[in-house]
Amino acid sequence: MSLLDHVDAATNLAKNNELQLLVFKVNDKENSNFYAINVFKTREVVEAKRHKITQIPGAHPLLEGTIILRGTQIPILNLPTWLNNILDKEQIKNSNILICDFNGIIIGLRIMSAYRVIKKNWNEMHAPEGYRMGDDGVVMNDTRLEDGSLCLILDYEKFLSDVLPQAMVDVSASPANLEDIEIPMALKVGEVLIAEDSKTAQRHLRQIFEKSNISYKIFDNGKLLVDYISALPEPLKTVPTIITDIEMPEMSGFTVIKTLRDNPMTAGIPIIVNSSMTGENNKREAEVLGADGFIDKTKSHNIIPLIISVMKAHNS
Repeated sequence: MSLLDHVDAATNLAKNNELQLLVFKVNDKENSNFYAINVFKTREVVEAKRHKITQIPGAHPLLEGTIILRGTQIPILNLPTWLNNILDKEQIKNSNILICDFNGIIIGLRIMSAYRVIKKNWNEMHAPEGYRMGDDGVVMNDTRLEDGSLCLILDYEKFLSDVLPQAMVDVSASPANLEDIEIPMALKVGEVLIAEDSKTAQRHLRQIFEKSNISYKIFDNGKLLVDYISALPEPLKTVPTIITDIEMPEMSGFTVIKTLRDNPMTAGIPIIVNSSMTGENNKREAEVLGADGFIDKTKSHNIIPLIISVMKAHNS
């Protein structure tokens, strides 16, 4: 039976501020690190030796090439090397490929072995400050397995941005000309609040908002945003829109939406979800909880027109 056969629906987990993680290793040493990825970004695990890799001339060194899986060409990224774990020929032969879906783009991550699926509450996910030194850190947060072992959650968006930049938002892309759009006064004078734990995604959003001359404040997780806005005397007057990712330590984006909608002081503020988890279940759950818009991270260059649209809908 597949390791992923009994994964619960994302919507049921979200209601309890929970997630499920696929735990894996990138080498076969006894004391090597455990890593994890949200199971809703994964599709399956396949044996590397059963799939021939076709190399791509001139590709990024960490892009090993592509495989064909059920008629689909899938790029294979060398995750061990990105983590400074160089596999020898025998290890490569015995390794596996984790097939993932990021923003609708299917990729394969070379791993050594899948361990198992675990369920965690987002408040059990921690983001020590040591991980957040500059933009070069590869670890976003961590959690503990039942035996106390440390399990690291990587910044997969940074990995993709390094190796397959086309899989991420194109910050140079030109959105609709803002000069042709009537910008609400509340957006001109207010401050958009953003909950986003990926340094890579934070950098993209900074570029977008600064290019648009719109004030913003970014928080490393949903709890920090909720705590901040809860302390504001009149948030409805100063916060024109809130943007939140779904996957964040301490408090998920779904819990952010529910918490803000349950508070009369913040219930009327437009909320937009900006996520790489673009499945229909996630979009539907965000809408049910009260989100006004959903945009995947590869389309973030269009987030300003979306903000204006949802703000106008709120005021109509």
